[in-house]
Amino acid sequence: MNAGQLAVLIAAAFFAVGVCAAVYVLVRLARLISLASTVLTGYQDATENLLRRAQATVEHADEQLARTHAISESVEAVSASMSDLSEQVSAVAGSARLIANGLNAPVLRLAAASYGVRRALTVRRDRVAQLPSRSRVQP
Repeated sequence: MNAGQLAVLIAAAFFAVGVCAAVYVLVRLARLISLASTVLTGYQDATENLLRRAQATVEHADEQLARTHAISESVEAVSASMSDLSEQVSAVAGSARLIANGLNAPVLRLAAASYGVRRALTVRRDRVAQLPSRSRVQP
C-alpha cells in the first residue's frame, strides 16, 4: 500500500466517522424537534383552553354589568319617585299643620266634652245598676 492509498483510507475512515456523527446528531435533533412539537401542541391546547375560559369570564362579566346597569336604572327611578313623594308629603304636611293648628282648640274641647258626657252617663248607669231593686223608681 502506498502513501496515496493510505491517505485515501484514512480520509474514508474520517468521512465514515463524520457521517456517523452527523447521523447521530440528526437523530438527536429529530427527537428534540419532535419533543418541542409535542410541548408546543400542549401549550397551544392550554392556551386555547385559557382563552375559552377568559372569553366565558368576559361574557359573564358583561352579563353582570348589564344586570347592574338595569338595577342602577331601577334605583334611579325609585329615587326620582321617592323625591316626588317627599315633595307631595311635604306639601300635605304643611296643609295638615295648618288644619291642625286652626282646629286644634275647638276639636280638643269637643272631644273633652264628649268624653265627659260619656263618662258621666257610664258612672250614672253603674250607680243605678247597684241600687237595690226596691229603691228603683218604676216608670
